Amino acid sequence: MPNRVVVGAQWGDEGKAKIVDFLTEEADLVIRFQGGANAGHTVEVGDQKFIFHLIPAGIMHPGKQCVIGNGVVLDPAQVLNEIDEVRSKGFDLDGRLWIAENAQVVLPYHKVLDQLKEKAAGKAAIGTTGRGIGPAYYDKVNRTGIRVGDLLEEASLREKLTRHVASHNETIQKMYGGEPLSADAIFAEYRELGRRIAPYVADTVAIINSALKQGKRLIFEGAQGTVLDVDHGTYPFVTSSNTVAAAACVGSGVGPTAIQQVIGVVKAYTTRVGNGPFPTEELGAIGKELRLVGHEYGATTGRERRCGWFDAVLVRRAAMVNGLTHLAITKMDVMDAFDEIQVCTHYELDGRRLDQFPSQISAVERVKPIYETMPGWKSPTVEVREWKDLPENARKYLTRIADLLEVPIGIISLGPKRHQTIQLEM
Repeated sequence: MPNRVVVGAQWGDEGKAKIVDFLTEEADLVIRFQGGANAGHTVEVGDQKFIFHLIPAGIMHPGKQCVIGNGVVLDPAQVLNEIDEVRSKGFDLDGRLWIAENAQVVLPYHKVLDQLKEKAAGKAAIGTTGRGIGPAYYDKVNRTGIRVGDLLEEASLREKLTRHVASHNETIQKMYGGEPLSADAIFAEYRELGRRIAPYVADTVAIINSALKQGKRLIFEGAQGTVLDVDHGTYPFVTSSNTVAAAACVGSGVGPTAIQQVIGVVKAYTTRVGNGPFPTEELGAIGKELRLVGHEYGATTGRERRCGWFDAVLVRRAAMVNGLTHLAITKMDVMDAFDEIQVCTHYELDGRRLDQFPSQISAVERVKPIYETMPGWKSPTVEVREWKDLPENARKYLTRIADLLEVPIGIISLGPKRHQTIQLEM
């Protein structure tokens, strides 16, 4: 198996965890390389359902190793909750889970600032999860962050927290009128959290590169989606990290020569959580039906996802910036419900026909989707396990998507379970 990056090629929530879990059978090591606890990755194993925010989805495979890389902003309490849950359901984590000592830590003042900023923004709010991700990345770039390794050094942790809490309290009180936080209370809490995660903290760059030298097979797991990338997404309605495949190298500490495949995960339709433009959004009955049939509610927030038809223009840009080698199409079974299916092939902007996703949000807000209508198949596909057994119109729909994007399909998911999957040649 080649070393693979698995990324979302839409606005997140594409079902990456199912794909990572499925591919982990062929892998040795799975690395989460960016984002934080604002991501919700759902995995179903047998009759058990797990929602991970930080631990890589591959952890459900006994004997496989998982790494939370340096590009992640870590909420220690959240990762410990996930560790406890996994252990309580009979999965052994000893020697299988590692946390980068140089990953940044999400602290209470990051969450407070995130929530206060969103509240103050009013109608201009981005629609964050309020989990402190943006402020934590801000501190990282501002060189005022606290890293996982700092949690294990009490004297250094106390000194840094005293200084940083005082600075952030200035913003909390003077800019937003919020209540100040206690540096002593945060120190006591995070010192204990540091003690509890200490057995998992390691030099993950060395672990990953040692695995590469040994010829082990790696999967790099992304969070969110390409159009939420801080550089390539619908800025400012984006997340605070680079979600594209290239970030796998920086967020884990490997060179680009380590990667041979980039798999872009897309739903057979399109969804988005949070504010910002959404060209193919369906506000009427179609959108409601997609949400109902697809159970489209955020794993992290529980918010209703906005729903619409498949947007080939958007994914065409994702294919470009990620260098996609294969597509993984998820929730194909949701499309069983429709008599006709529309695919957005191009946009119209000010009388011009576009085949590429605009970089400027002002343009994205004004585009009108140009649709191609395809016949549905009105036949259940959840039990199909071979390409040849899919309804003819389902095969035509998938083939049209691959042609529009000029990227071959490698995986088709027809439900949340591992076995509800068709794998093509990859």
